[in-house]
Amino acid sequence: MVDVPAQAANVARNLRYRGADAVRELASLVKYSRRSTTDADPVLDADWDVLVLLDACRADLFAEAAADVDYDFLPADPGSRTSPASSSVEWLETVFGGASDDALADLAYVTGNPYSASKIDHDRFHGVEEVWRYAWDDDLGTIPPRPVTDVAIRTGREAAADRMVVHYMQPHFPSVLEREQRSEGVELDAFGDDEMSVWDDLRFGRRSETDAWETYRENLEYVLEDLELLFENLDAERVVVTADHGNAFGEHHVYGHPGGVDLPVLREVPWCETTATDTHSHDPDAAGRDDTGESGDVVEERLEDLGYRT
Repeated sequence: MVDVPAQAANVARNLRYRGADAVRELASLVKYSRRSTTDADPVLDADWDVLVLLDACRADLFAEAAADVDYDFLPADPGSRTSPASSSVEWLETVFGGASDDALADLAYVTGNPYSASKIDHDRFHGVEEVWRYAWDDDLGTIPPRPVTDVAIRTGREAAADRMVVHYMQPHFPSVLEREQRSEGVELDAFGDDEMSVWDDLRFGRRSETDAWETYRENLEYVLEDLELLFENLDAERVVVTADHGNAFGEHHVYGHPGGVDLPVLREVPWCETTATDTHSHDPDAAGRDDTGESGDVVEERLEDLGYRT
């Protein structure tokens, strides 16, 4: 459910600047908080060998990119499904937390999302590779796709797991390309406390929706390049590309991806079915593979960097 006290605090903080808009946002969050009005499609019970999660990817964004970019694995008209969640935490707790031991025992989870530190029970999985622990880029304020791709390729080639979930952080903000150009990174330790500036920029009219959407699209195209590499270096008959949740760009006065909100823009996600064949065109570098055992403070800072409140 929506954290109403926290959202009320946001309204109080923003009331001076946003006036009635801040009140409307809170009212929408309460109105559309989960009431089981929309049934979710199955995730773990669906038929796949490899499930690729693109964090915060809307179905319409994915369809737009699929129509314009030329990748063999992308159909011109990809499908969509209804996610059980409108946030990463909710997805992890619902999909993995609600799964049987048998469903997870043969599942490898390769992830760039720091919520894996606290929101899943590692012992229930065949294996969990927390790539964010050693491959976070403080300058970018996120983890780029390539380290996740490399670990996924190694896991696919070496692990005995029957199934694998690969969780990329893109197209979730921050914008990788903007950070590269401006050299304005946020340290990994800042992942989770302050809201992402892009949403406040939209709330306060400092940035147009068109500009923010273009940046969102660039983040998606950035990770799609790695998916092409991944699918040329895995053997999997059934591959699905999907997302944990979407993003709201002001629809019904909602911004970002608050948990427990039943809006189509937050719960409709891509569902693109393809295959993968290992051509051994890429040999992932094993350097930097060791878990650094990041402290709880560092995990929270990384969550803050991605705009989550901890």
